[in-house]
Amino acid sequence: MTASTAQHKIGSGFGHDSTADEVLAGIDLTGKLAIVTGGYSGLGLETTKALAKAGAYVVVPARRPDAAREALAGIDNVEVDELDLADLESVRAFAERFLASGRSIDIMIDNAAIMASPETRVGPGWEAQFATNHLGHFALVNRLWPAIVADGGGRVVSVSSTGHRRSDIRWDDLEFRQGYEKWQAYGQAKTANVLFAVQLDALGKDSGVRAFALHPGGIMTPLQRHLTREEMAGYGWLDEDGNPVVGFKTPEQGAATQVWAATSPQLDGLGGVFLEDCEVAEVSTDDAPGVRPYAIDKESAARLWTLSAELTGVNAFG
Repeated sequence: MTASTAQHKIGSGFGHDSTADEVLAGIDLTGKLAIVTGGYSGLGLETTKALAKAGAYVVVPARRPDAAREALAGIDNVEVDELDLADLESVRAFAERFLASGRSIDIMIDNAAIMASPETRVGPGWEAQFATNHLGHFALVNRLWPAIVADGGGRVVSVSSTGHRRSDIRWDDLEFRQGYEKWQAYGQAKTANVLFAVQLDALGKDSGVRAFALHPGGIMTPLQRHLTREEMAGYGWLDEDGNPVVGFKTPEQGAATQVWAATSPQLDGLGGVFLEDCEVAEVSTDDAPGVRPYAIDKESAARLWTLSAELTGVNAFG
């Protein structure tokens, strides 16, 4: 069984150039609590700023808490805590600290990521992009589940990428034991981000929780830290002067789709769908914009959930 019948444009009125502040216009988040992983750098920082400006209280779990506090200095309604998504013990400790505070979560944005990194092994030997981008967030959301459902539900936003087109889940060699390729590893992790949202939505909607995955757009942020300028020019991302080519978004525009996913009343009643440019994406099997069918396949989503629960030892629905 494949795509959700809801995977079609809804006519949001927003688009490629919309900013986070624009999609939040008229939306009051006073009294709402949001968690934004990596919410102190790149898209995450712009997301935190926009949500806080709209009245939300934002918790930013950070691998580098001191750097996060420095980046977020001067922004009201923001709290920093320590979290390393590549370390399941760190995930558990953060979740326990948060749950002990007795607060509920209205918005959960799984934003932190690494991209095209050299081959790295974490935990019990897991490939780092899959472990950080997917398994860490999987464990985090499952551990925080009591707080996500506590106040009648909320939204979970899984930040994927058009990079999901680079690879389906490699069921026969998930950990790249037979040779590592950094872009295929990134693609698998980003496909996992989409499948996670599909299955979480299926499991959580009866509790009032809806989940979305998205492509934020092409944006120059610290996510590119593992790429050389020559590589980025070779991909056609930079011109001969080293500037981003036409079509790249500003960070404010890049944060818009995840903020829209987290807050927009236009998405009420929807879930488990892939978004881009502040709109529900179409299914695509060629080079056109949209989401690949394998990334929203319900059987694959359920299979990945079961596998992730086995790997992490965490499952709120087990």
